[in-house]
Amino acid sequence: MNTEPRTLPGFMELLPNEQILFEQMKQKIEKAYQRFGFLPLDTPVLELSEVLLTKSGGETEKQIYRFNKGDTDISMRFDLTVPLAKYVAKNYGNLSFPFRRYQIGKVYRGERAQKGRFREFYQCDIDIIGDGELDIVNDAEIPSVIYTIFKDLGFDDFTICMNNRKILNGIFESLNQKENATSILRIIDKIAKIGKEKVEKELQELGLNQKQIMQVMEFIAIEGSTDEKIEKLQKLEIKNEVFQTGLEELKQVVKYIRLFGVPDINFKIDLTIARGLDYYTGTVYETFLNDYPEIGSVCSGGRYENLAGYYTDKKLPGVGISIGLTRLFYKLNEMELIKATKYSMADILIIPMVEDLSKPIELASNLRKAGISTEVYLNDKKLKTKLKYADKLKIPYVIVIGEDEIQSNQLKVKNMQTGNETQTTFEIEEIIKQIGS
Repeated sequence: MNTEPRTLPGFMELLPNEQILFEQMKQKIEKAYQRFGFLPLDTPVLELSEVLLTKSGGETEKQIYRFNKGDTDISMRFDLTVPLAKYVAKNYGNLSFPFRRYQIGKVYRGERAQKGRFREFYQCDIDIIGDGELDIVNDAEIPSVIYTIFKDLGFDDFTICMNNRKILNGIFESLNQKENATSILRIIDKIAKIGKEKVEKELQELGLNQKQIMQVMEFIAIEGSTDEKIEKLQKLEIKNEVFQTGLEELKQVVKYIRLFGVPDINFKIDLTIARGLDYYTGTVYETFLNDYPEIGSVCSGGRYENLAGYYTDKKLPGVGISIGLTRLFYKLNEMELIKATKYSMADILIIPMVEDLSKPIELASNLRKAGISTEVYLNDKKLKTKLKYADKLKIPYVIVIGEDEIQSNQLKVKNMQTGNETQTTFEIEEIIKQIGS
């Protein structure tokens, strides 16, 4: 009896045409990272549990894939940040700072399997790590990377939303609510989901009086252009050092984002963003496709003060972002915003109709040397079957090689889309010319 071929829930497996599209997206992100000078990094999927789980707890620890092999306690990485922290601490003496790295790799979380949520998924991360300090200008470069990526992916209407955690923390300090800062942030972070009235009710339940609630709501309701929001924040005249530092940082980031060439229509200050409550300490980012808010944030991150505090005494501040590529691809594909129209990697299929394959193989080798993806149909089938194969895989061009073609040194390059055939020779330059025309 045969075993039923099944894939575990929460693991994505694609058909070849979809996989080609996925790889194209991944390559565009990687090329954008490289254009900004980020270095590639690849850390192991498996780590020692004591190393990987130094800072985890609660929900994270419940989702970890953990097992023993012999005497070794092993866990699978659940993000790319903790392995980065280990890597930087371990290799500190051999790295040049600021250390700019990108990593695109699979991570694993044993979440409850549901539509659009994956247990194995690709993250595409960049981080800039400083040695002791890291200039605020780095926080402005990150949005220019985000902007480049989403333009490269074919999107125009998207917004990079930014905030600064110090502004939020300073506000709560000035309201004598420092100990409740995390809880208040969690509540206001839900405003888009639960609405203003429920947020006010939850703040009241937390113990804030009416005046404090009014000040919090007045703060998060600040509207206007980027410059108007900065002006209104200044007019609040909050005499708190943390708030003032955050506001100054935000002004600097806005100034440099514009210098990096990100248009004002593609970024804005959003004072409700409070992501990464226990981790981010300064600038924070969330990116949204404006026409498809239901997808949620497609790229997020921020500034943190100490990347590797669990592994070293050295202070390593940084700023970074992550794109959850598997989820993004799934959502875009499901909504038919991207189309998997490429079914083959070959630009040309060579169809031999001779027993001696030396000439067809030689031609294929020369085309590949010229940078043209070429496949040779090597199975003994009828011409009709071979052409059907090319048609099904949407291979753009076909060259049939029989005895007549070899004797006359003349070929026909068939355009599979138009059905047109062009006469040419075995010369590679001539074939390339026919394909280009």
